[in-house]
Amino acid sequence: MVRAAGLTIPRDRDNVVLLADGKEVRLTNLGKIFWPERDLTKGDLLQYYADVAHVLLPHIRDRAMVMKRYPHGAAGEFFFMKRAPTPRPSWIRICPIDHGSSNIIDFPVIDDVASLLWVINLGCIDLNQWYARCDDVDRPDYVHFDLDPGAGAGFERVLETALIVREALDVLKMPAFIKTTGSKGMHVYVPIVRGPVQKQVWTFAKALATELASRHPALMTAEYRVAKRPHGRVLVDYNQNRWGSTLASIYSPRPRPEASVSTPLAWKEVERGVRIEDFTLTNVPARVRRLGDLWKPMLDRRGRFNLAKYVS
Repeated sequence: MVRAAGLTIPRDRDNVVLLADGKEVRLTNLGKIFWPERDLTKGDLLQYYADVAHVLLPHIRDRAMVMKRYPHGAAGEFFFMKRAPTPRPSWIRICPIDHGSSNIIDFPVIDDVASLLWVINLGCIDLNQWYARCDDVDRPDYVHFDLDPGAGAGFERVLETALIVREALDVLKMPAFIKTTGSKGMHVYVPIVRGPVQKQVWTFAKALATELASRHPALMTAEYRVAKRPHGRVLVDYNQNRWGSTLASIYSPRPRPEASVSTPLAWKEVERGVRIEDFTLTNVPARVRRLGDLWKPMLDRRGRFNLAKYVS
């Protein structure tokens, strides 16, 4: 057994039992290549998550986790899994969510380093957490906008869209936080006071996205149906706020050849211009050591927007 004092994933063996948070975590196939273009292994992925756990965990703690498993690495087939597999360690916490017709799904919850490593060892690359906490799964504590470039829209159009969304949120006095998706676009999040149910949050997001698209029709669209989206526009996707949807979490690596990471940004970085490829599994831990968690204010109880004033 390896004691995870510095949380170093062994490089000289393929399977190991690691002691983290006083719990034994079995890690397997550490030498398996997950990103052949970068020669990065499953062990490298686990080490990345161990390195950023202190800034990641506060953002995903106490939320149901939808598992997106890549058993053959980033370039391989994947599948979604909601129900926590059995057998599983007794210390994996469960968040039961009623999906109707007596279908209660037991989602795993990632509260600590041990549960984080256990989930990633299942072959998960990115993390996809529920928008509300387990004590009330229908009342989210943020609203967000997924800025998704359509065919013919370069990333510079995503940056332009993000700044316009921020301006609109500023007018409403809503605090806005931004991150790259790690894939093609950007995510803008607004922390809110818990109260409105998911459908009300979705309705607000739809209204704002539709209004922005009507004001900037040459740049944006709110048309969710792919076949009807105009060419070269950025989708301001409000529909990801619907109940049961998830987005890749903050600090999640993505299954792209460069092993890019969904990375929080300062707005001045957006103004200067960045690229998705600037933030990867190999350089984000150093960025975190240098800058800390740029989304830490998202966790504060103070400063949250009271969306209940805008919905009914």
